[in-house]
Amino acid sequence: MSCKGCEVPRIYTPPLRELTPETTLGYDVIDFATNVLGMSLNPWQRWLFIHALEIEGDLDDVWWFRYAVVVVLVGRQQGKTLMSVVLALFFMYILCAALILGTAQDLEQAEDTWAECVEMAQENEELAEEIKHVWFTNGAKRLSLYGGRDYRVKASTRKAGRGKSADLVILDELREQRNFEAWDALSPTTLARERSLIWCISNAGDASSVVLRHLRMKAHAALGDPDHIVEALEGKADAPDDAGEISIGIFEWSAPPDADIRDRDAWAQAMPSLGYTVTERAVAGALAKTTVDGFKTEYLCQWVTSAINPPFPHGSWDAGRDEDSVIAPDAQVTFGVDVSADRRRAAICACGMRSDRSYHVELIAYQTGQEWLVGWFRDVAAGQKVRVALQGRGAPVSALADVLDAIDGVEVIRCEGKELAAYCGRTWDGVASNTEKDLNAPAIHHRTQAALDLAAALATTRPMGDGGYVWDRHKSSEDISPLVAMTMAYGLATRVEEKPKESAYSHGRELMVL
Repeated sequence: MSCKGCEVPRIYTPPLRELTPETTLGYDVIDFATNVLGMSLNPWQRWLFIHALEIEGDLDDVWWFRYAVVVVLVGRQQGKTLMSVVLALFFMYILCAALILGTAQDLEQAEDTWAECVEMAQENEELAEEIKHVWFTNGAKRLSLYGGRDYRVKASTRKAGRGKSADLVILDELREQRNFEAWDALSPTTLARERSLIWCISNAGDASSVVLRHLRMKAHAALGDPDHIVEALEGKADAPDDAGEISIGIFEWSAPPDADIRDRDAWAQAMPSLGYTVTERAVAGALAKTTVDGFKTEYLCQWVTSAINPPFPHGSWDAGRDEDSVIAPDAQVTFGVDVSADRRRAAICACGMRSDRSYHVELIAYQTGQEWLVGWFRDVAAGQKVRVALQGRGAPVSALADVLDAIDGVEVIRCEGKELAAYCGRTWDGVASNTEKDLNAPAIHHRTQAALDLAAALATTRPMGDGGYVWDRHKSSEDISPLVAMTMAYGLATRVEEKPKESAYSHGRELMVL
């Protein structure tokens, strides 16, 4: 018996009231697709239009879309582009939208969606009569209808949409946006339109998909954190402390985070067109020729923490993952502390030798603000000596060195200059040694910790002299204070202490005067 894709997404924003032709435009879109465009939508596509286009107010009087932003997450080859085409044509022909903006990180992707829209309109006798002109100029493609209705394509840059007021903004493959420049330029374009919508559609992202992850975090928080992603990343700069400021509807067809990649039920949850336009055989073929992370992201719509250009050798951070890893009972524990570039967060990591003489690192505290650090170290230092390393100069944490050093039982080791590069270099060696066995460095092991995993995937570096480098807090796309704190803790643990020079007269020899 073949497996059928799930009509209803695993995670979604519930409606405010019963969805009927009077409370959502979804039924009108389905009717338009069926009777005007002559197409048959899959069950999940009909379900999505009904739920995503929920309205507030009265369609016979004053109304507006419930959501300012709709985020649709679904596996590849499920018909995402078709959804955007149908929606764009509906806005232009039925709602008489003055301006639709289509964009994607890859301009060609946005132009493909636009081209499908143009082709569908031109081939439909009823729709073609309303076409005024089509511009096919590269980088300036535009479909214009009589009555001042335009569909334009823009590159996903900080200039996208500036000076425009759009009724519908289509952000395709939002996972590819690595910064907020395009989002910050496009999202304000809908403010002047009473019935506007930002339509974001994509499969799952990775650690570098900062815009999509930001919106997903907000939406999940509003739903009570169903996958525990807010709990896992509590304290991240994109944690949804302003979730109520923007109305986001999320509709996520994805496999559960812990689902096996071979589980057919998981396939059905992430690929709702399975059994309709996508076959199990095709998916099995994709599984056989795709990397595990690639299959999870592209087909199961599961998020992975790996980035395109991680700071460590490919696979080495994950190779050091050991959920049973612990510091040996009699091993010395060192600590590292750091503060985020915007001074909003602080992180503490611990490091110690394991029984196999490799090292275990762990993020043991990661909280808002900095004032809590004093109390934390005071409690830990009660009855024992604590050694903690931090960057001594030029960093937000540097101002805390004297404060922490004044705590009874706490010894602060200030890491500065070339020693910073040495700490980072030894950390790189420790992580890399999990996959590159010729390195003569004690391996670093860790458990799964979302905030530390994310920092290890996204950190960027700043070069120093003689080929060395240090972590760059400002240029990293996310807060990397957990990784910097880990580097301080591991660097201190593997530091070779200089022995004090011994005087020639320290053994009781008499002074000879010539």
